[in-house]
Amino acid sequence: MEREVHDITTIDRMIHEPARLAIVAVLSACESADFKALLHLTGLTKGNMSAQLQKLEEAGYITIVKSFQGRYPHTDCALTDIGRQAFRVYWQRYKSLGEVIELE
Repeated sequence: MEREVHDITTIDRMIHEPARLAIVAVLSACESADFKALLHLTGLTKGNMSAQLQKLEEAGYITIVKSFQGRYPHTDCALTDIGRQAFRVYWQRYKSLGEVIELE
């Protein structure tokens, strides 16, 4: 039980925040996603999405590539190797905590 409690206190807070967790979960299932797809799949507002993407980029968990498609701006996001590994660790800890709760 001591290990499980320690796992709770060391969980990655960058990913654990619900909006960022939704973004990282979507990106973990694909090579990359554009801003509009992320908005649709997560239900976040444009402002919240922008703020959360910036935080994830600053943490080194995602890359953001801005370009134009014709005359329209286009933003693609992808998990970095660091971000993918951080999500794997986060998800393993999260699942193990669920197993402990079920045992009690």
